[in-house]
Amino acid sequence: MLRVTFFMRQFDGLFALDIQLRFSYIQLTQKRVLIKEQRRTTVAISTTMPSITHVAVTVTDLAVSEAWYTKVLGVAPVLDEDTGPFRHIIFQLGTTLLGLHGFPDLASHEPFDERKPGLDHIAFGCASRNELVEWAARLDELGVAHGDIVDAAYGSGLSFRDPDNIALELFAPPA
Repeated sequence: MLRVTFFMRQFDGLFALDIQLRFSYIQLTQKRVLIKEQRRTTVAISTTMPSITHVAVTVTDLAVSEAWYTKVLGVAPVLDEDTGPFRHIIFQLGTTLLGLHGFPDLASHEPFDERKPGLDHIAFGCASRNELVEWAARLDELGVAHGDIVDAAYGSGLSFRDPDNIALELFAPPA
């Protein structure tokens, strides 16, 4: 007989998962003998979600979006792969990947609307408000429409949209 018991405990901000395994078997000889072996393992699980590794957005025209994102991001894709159900094009930005997904059976061709449940916007990090000013000038050079830099207590942002109307932002923390 195999019996597995799980216990959760919290210590130092981590949850510990105690796993107790009990193996029992009966060995029949002249006398009935019961032998038990016990083993205990503790595994630490962080209570804080790890950082975001990638974001993927669905676009209506991969060729148009690939050209636009390559121009605006200033980097070439690191992957262009047809997975079968969809094709994706991936850009690497620091340690985060940004994916563009194209589906042959796209459910809708409506432009993106952040007021619907789901994604609101994607923000790219800048070191300072001065860097936002530089980005505003770069977007102007590229012919990408954008809003004014908006300052708030939590930081400053510069908003713009991709060809599918997906809301994008360049964001800098407060000075």
